[in-house]
Amino acid sequence: MTDKVIENNQVTVMGEVVSNFSYSHEIYGEGFYMVDIKCTRLSDSFDIIPVMVSERLLDVTASYVGMLLCVNGQFRSYNRHEERKNRLVLSVFAREVKFIEEMEESSKTNQIYLDGYICKEPVYRKTPLGREIADLLLAVNRPYGKSDYIPCICWGRNARYAEHFKVGERCAIWGRIQSREYMKKLDEEHVEKRVAFEVSVSKLELLEEAQVQESIV
Repeated sequence: MTDKVIENNQVTVMGEVVSNFSYSHEIYGEGFYMVDIKCTRLSDSFDIIPVMVSERLLDVTASYVGMLLCVNGQFRSYNRHEERKNRLVLSVFAREVKFIEEMEESSKTNQIYLDGYICKEPVYRKTPLGREIADLLLAVNRPYGKSDYIPCICWGRNARYAEHFKVGERCAIWGRIQSREYMKKLDEEHVEKRVAFEVSVSKLELLEEAQVQESIV
């Protein structure tokens, strides 16, 4: 049962460690720590991905800044209460970590697969330059009745397709995790730079629909 659920949320990120470990929380005597991984994109830009690592996987008192790390795990969310409301916080939960000597040209440094349920009406829009975008919120089940809520962004024909998805429909998504900076207005005088994380979708399909098509074939 647990393995089956883990299959619906699979992430691999590879990149340079760009921070030291910072303490996050402890569960049943096991400490969890955060570290940032810099994943390069094909366009020479990059994403800074927060990774949660158990103290049982690595010596979290050591510094690995500048080293290359490969992480396999899941993209997880939790609600953090701040400013009188909840804020969705996302990070990669590491199940396996290993250091690598170098990044091969063909390496897929940032990839994710999710199988979940549409839990909010899709939001379709066009940019001033005419680029089509659709925002999805996917609920991905975890063991023991928990779920992760993952924001996803679709482009072009994928956005047009996703615009018509209904709440409750089951959807599979392939893509990569991206970080995006934005300015949060705190009050009339103060703004704060923040970073949002989402899945940039390269491929998606409604699962029931795909299964029906397979049975027809």
